[in-house]
Amino acid sequence: MDPQQLYHIINNKEHQTVEFKRATDTLPANLFETVCAFLNRDGGVIVLGMEDNGEVMGVNAGAVDQLCKNIANLSNNPQKLSPSFLLHPETVEIGGKVLIVLQVSSSGQVHRTAGKIFDRSTDGDYELKTDAEISAMYLRKSHVFTESRIYPYLFPEHLDENALRKAKNLIRNNRPNHPWLAVEDDVMFRQANLYRQDITTNEKGLTLAALMLFGKQEFIQSALPYYQIDVLVRKVDKNRYDDRLTLKGNLIEAYDELLNFIAKHLPDKFYMEGTQRVSLRDKLFREIVANMLMHREYGNPVYSTIIINERTVEVCNANKPLRCGPVTPSNSYRFAKNPQIANFFLQMGWAEHIGTGIQNIFHFAKEYSGLEPTIQDQDNYKVTISIPIEQLEVYSRIQISAQQNGIELTPCQLELLTLIAQNPQISRAQLRGQLGWSEYKIRKQRQILLKKGILVYKGSNKTGQYTITLPGAIQ
Repeated sequence: MDPQQLYHIINNKEHQTVEFKRATDTLPANLFETVCAFLNRDGGVIVLGMEDNGEVMGVNAGAVDQLCKNIANLSNNPQKLSPSFLLHPETVEIGGKVLIVLQVSSSGQVHRTAGKIFDRSTDGDYELKTDAEISAMYLRKSHVFTESRIYPYLFPEHLDENALRKAKNLIRNNRPNHPWLAVEDDVMFRQANLYRQDITTNEKGLTLAALMLFGKQEFIQSALPYYQIDVLVRKVDKNRYDDRLTLKGNLIEAYDELLNFIAKHLPDKFYMEGTQRVSLRDKLFREIVANMLMHREYGNPVYSTIIINERTVEVCNANKPLRCGPVTPSNSYRFAKNPQIANFFLQMGWAEHIGTGIQNIFHFAKEYSGLEPTIQDQDNYKVTISIPIEQLEVYSRIQISAQQNGIELTPCQLELLTLIAQNPQISRAQLRGQLGWSEYKIRKQRQILLKKGILVYKGSNKTGQYTITLPGAIQ
């Protein structure tokens, strides 16, 4: 979380999803009562180092690291929080004072701390004491979170070992000392709340979230025969499609396949993040793909679709709307439709904290095309992204010409040819600056295109000029 976002939270004062707590050298005694209440209700943000009235007091700088470590360890300790729910404390500096920020998502399970169940209201945290209150919470959770559905006959052999291994490697790259890496898979499933027991029925086993994250395709289709993600390219053949990707497998594999297909069909745009050139297309569509997979309503039989048109990308996702209508950064809510799946994406580094996705999509979409996206929260959650017009036509002409002539071009080669088409006298230094590639990568891709005869270069290194030989690629 950046200081600007935190300023906005502080200015709106405490309410049902925001709590301020004083903390100088030790954690507040009632911290996990609020964590528990947020998990059991709609999630929220806890800011440590604040007075109730919004005055910034700060946390003792010498105690910050230990307090953050204590929060992470306690949240993963079922004696303190049951079921455990791994939290990521963040530090943010405001006015020279350090604050610790906890973003807590809503959970698909009922959580206890010190054996007690807490809920949240506008008045703060309160303990549920009667059987009727506790039963009502279990009933509410079972209706809201489809991902918590238990499959008693889903066993580890029904899961894809490659997907599990890939997920652990991603967690290791994101957080080398992550506690899930030191335990066996069955323990990790319990710690990640992918294995649960329903105390109202005594049913226990792996959940739908575990199946969707890691399941082998045949077992996902057995449980959800209607589940499918369709990606269509409709730039030329608008009645059917120019290219298509259909996915019915687990989310770990789907994430990369979706991004690779999108990279193949959409142009990138020069973009600097600080002093480093990054792929703006990848930044934007990583957010969109992660949000689509994390927040889909998996009990809904409608396919999820991504349609790449001439000028726009339309994303439609089966949804259980919290409220219908347009979504903007100012009215978006911090609510994970599938909190266990979302939490696993967070641990792998595929997502930021709940609530930041919409802000990032708006930011990167505006940078990508110059236009803000449109997002509608309805039974089919719909996102429409514009494609950068200045590069789209050149990129598309080259891509279509290559396809018509039976030539396979990689996304890297398409990007290189697009820049050359826009400036035939472009130098290797200019290519390196705009693409952010190494000299070796530019030389290698250039040589492949020259060898295939797609690219011709005439003249000296300083005054030469490129020619693209694909018919119809240049106007």
